[in-house]
Amino acid sequence: MALSNPAFANSPAFNGRGVDGAVNASAQELDELYARPSATPDQTDRMSYEDTIVKTVGLFAVLLVTAAVGWFIPALMILGLIGGLVLGLVNSFKKQPSAGLIFAYAAFEGLFVGGISAMFDLIWPGVVVQAVIATLVTVGVVLALFASGKVRASAKATKIFLVAIVAYGAFSLINLGMMLFNAPIAGGPFGILSNEVFGIPLGVIIGALAVLLASYSLVLDFDFVKRGVESGAPRKFGWQAGFGIMVTVVWLYVEFLRIFALTRE
Repeated sequence: MALSNPAFANSPAFNGRGVDGAVNASAQELDELYARPSATPDQTDRMSYEDTIVKTVGLFAVLLVTAAVGWFIPALMILGLIGGLVLGLVNSFKKQPSAGLIFAYAAFEGLFVGGISAMFDLIWPGVVVQAVIATLVTVGVVLALFASGKVRASAKATKIFLVAIVAYGAFSLINLGMMLFNAPIAGGPFGILSNEVFGIPLGVIIGALAVLLASYSLVLDFDFVKRGVESGAPRKFGWQAGFGIMVTVVWLYVEFLRIFALTRE
């Protein structure tokens, strides 16, 4: 029976000639065949740890460049905030990652990070250095624990994380609304977070919980990379991994900025 698919019809594996060819192959030819190295992830266009690291470093390089611009022109922070928010949502809900859109997100996010850092450093000198060190240490610790297998994502922990992140988001929106409308309870520069509980700023307490949430978010990001590499996901999803890690690291940095600023009040 003739095969309707020409790709199959022209293949030795389907036209009957492949078996004879295999039988007639010499022992030396078979040895050479089996001695050939396996195809690398790059050759098969699959995710690899090395390629994902390169993509992630490239994104952070763009962020740092535009952050320097935002530092010297703080007014660009608003542009970075709006652009980062829009592209963050687009990239989060996009089924197929786009390197161009993710690089654009990194550029806008850099403007925001640079602008807000300049503003905080002007009001509370030294908090930027503290936040940078705290962020790097936290990312390093989480990565080390994940790589050692001592910390892993679980279905139960992820469910708790999702509930907590929704609650945190709702609280942040309420706090922002009170600040915009000058509610009496939100009299400080950080709204409700400026109030104290037993002598400790509420923002420090909430910030500590947010750091824990961001740390678990990093675990989820690393788990995404691990599962992608092990399952042979397409190489382009390395961009998605880099995007997720960047979102979490920026969130972590902003939380540390606010925590250290609150301790100066």
